[in-house]
Amino acid sequence: MGPVPPRTRRRGLPAKAARSARKLGEIRRAQLITTYGVGAMIAVENESFLIRGLDSWDISEAPFISEPRLAWQLGVSGFRMPPAPDADSARDGVRAVRFPEMYSCPHCHQLQPFRRFNSPPGRAECSSCQESLVPSRFVIACTHGHLDDFPYWKWVHRGNRTGTGSCGGQLTFEADGSTASLRAVLIGCSCGVEKVSMEGAFRRQALRDLGIRCGGRRPWLKDVPVDACQEPPRTLQRGSSSVWFPVMHSALSIPPWSQGIAKLVAPLYADLKEEDAASIKAYVRIRKLLLHHPKYTDEDVVAEVERRREAETSAVRRGDDAEAANRAGDYRRKLYESEYRSLSKPHPEDSEEEQEFVCEPPAAPVDILRSSYGLTQVMLVKRLREVRVLQSFRRVEEPSPADSDRRQAAISPEKPSWLPAFEVSGEGVFIRLDPERLRNWEAQPEQIARATLIRENHERLLSAHAGDSDKPVPPSPATPRFLLLHALAHILINEWSLDGGYPAASLRERLYSDEDMAGVLIYTATSDSAGSLGGVVAQGEPDRLAVSLRAALHRAGWCSNDPLCMESQASGADSLNMAACHACLLLPETSCENNNILLDRAALIGTPEDPSTGFFSQALHD
Repeated sequence: MGPVPPRTRRRGLPAKAARSARKLGEIRRAQLITTYGVGAMIAVENESFLIRGLDSWDISEAPFISEPRLAWQLGVSGFRMPPAPDADSARDGVRAVRFPEMYSCPHCHQLQPFRRFNSPPGRAECSSCQESLVPSRFVIACTHGHLDDFPYWKWVHRGNRTGTGSCGGQLTFEADGSTASLRAVLIGCSCGVEKVSMEGAFRRQALRDLGIRCGGRRPWLKDVPVDACQEPPRTLQRGSSSVWFPVMHSALSIPPWSQGIAKLVAPLYADLKEEDAASIKAYVRIRKLLLHHPKYTDEDVVAEVERRREAETSAVRRGDDAEAANRAGDYRRKLYESEYRSLSKPHPEDSEEEQEFVCEPPAAPVDILRSSYGLTQVMLVKRLREVRVLQSFRRVEEPSPADSDRRQAAISPEKPSWLPAFEVSGEGVFIRLDPERLRNWEAQPEQIARATLIRENHERLLSAHAGDSDKPVPPSPATPRFLLLHALAHILINEWSLDGGYPAASLRERLYSDEDMAGVLIYTATSDSAGSLGGVVAQGEPDRLAVSLRAALHRAGWCSNDPLCMESQASGADSLNMAACHACLLLPETSCENNNILLDRAALIGTPEDPSTGFFSQALHD
């Protein structure tokens, strides 16, 4: 798909080759959710663009994705995959706008808005030098999501301004390459002012000291007024990850929504939701929808459409509720509870239906895992489907559960009734811990004390993110149980990446930690790069899992950064870890649903002072 309108032909290619060549600016659907979503910048050759809002998307080419439980949580009617029109006729689909607007010429060093270069159509070249232009390396953004060009004129004229207007001179941009620091990047002006380097532009107070305030611009949304914003802007590199943090949600498709009549109606619901019962029955008969599903009737289809219609109405009503955001945590907990219940019960494969969720116990007993490691249940998830949704995005600072509503950057001028999403098919292994043994372990004073240190740091951070918002600050999930489950998931992912041949980035964790939940699901995070060929499921067989778990625990018993790592009382970003570092527990960011925080290796194996305090200490020393 091409979010950036490309040239029809590339120079130097014959017409036939040009038609078969990959178009410029083409990206995958999943990247429009995870990497180049609404409000993100994308570099295309020597140009830079900003992905436009949902209001500009052509959803006639956007397939509908059904995941009712997640739709209820987010207060929308459903989800759509990013559009991917036919390559020969694609002109719209997902649109983009040029950003940043400031460009420079590496030959004549002019720095000015792109339109003033008078580039030839479809090309980004300086009309004087015929050199390819370079988009501005620097932008400014605030924590409320606003984005703007770096104020070069104000920066170079600091201390030399006699008024608020422009001097009328021509700005220049030079990078002599003498050093890799910002001191080598010089901004000048033809009015005669002394050239100024970009050194110091990234200081937190740099723009405020110049009287530069946030302009409230949202260039990814068309024809929207600027926001009144009091947040101080920050200078960022155009390619920095701090420019765009996606706020994503996900859900596993579980029965009854993933099978039977619900699965049959899901792709048709968009066409049937406005029809009455008679029209739905006629549609079913004309399309012969039940020809290969004799156990269902047209009345079943009508009932399912009605059930979804009621759920959609309820979701939209909840989305308009001012307290919906305050209940989001409760919805997420209920969503996870329903997944936990489904993962705990067998859902065998049915040869008569195409299923999206198949979960079965291993053929061999799990007695050795129960007695030695305290695992009371193992389930082989041979087939699963996950839906991942982009709800919003943040800038400058990473998303936090305590973020105020003002930090939720809009992806559409009005509240959307749908959100962009994509689906992943894969496999996994679900593990449950023995609840009685777990309760005895988590009551130990040593575990409570270590978890309390992390929780207090986390709650201080959540309170800081909440600011003066009226939204209640969510409690930190940092409990001994959560730290144990999280560390267990990480060591198994690291071990399986070595033993099973899967790259760690292709595996993903899902933690179920509550008073009534104590489980971990490890599953394939991508279906294209690593596939779902049974490799992960094979790791869940009791004999192999026992070997993998023992090897993982032995590996966790010593870190190359010990004793500093194990003896640390606060590590990681904002001191939200204890015994955890890149050499032992941390994973690629695609694998951890908690951004590599709330981890403690001592929960698994104990501490050097008291090795017996770890949940698996006995198994490790048997």
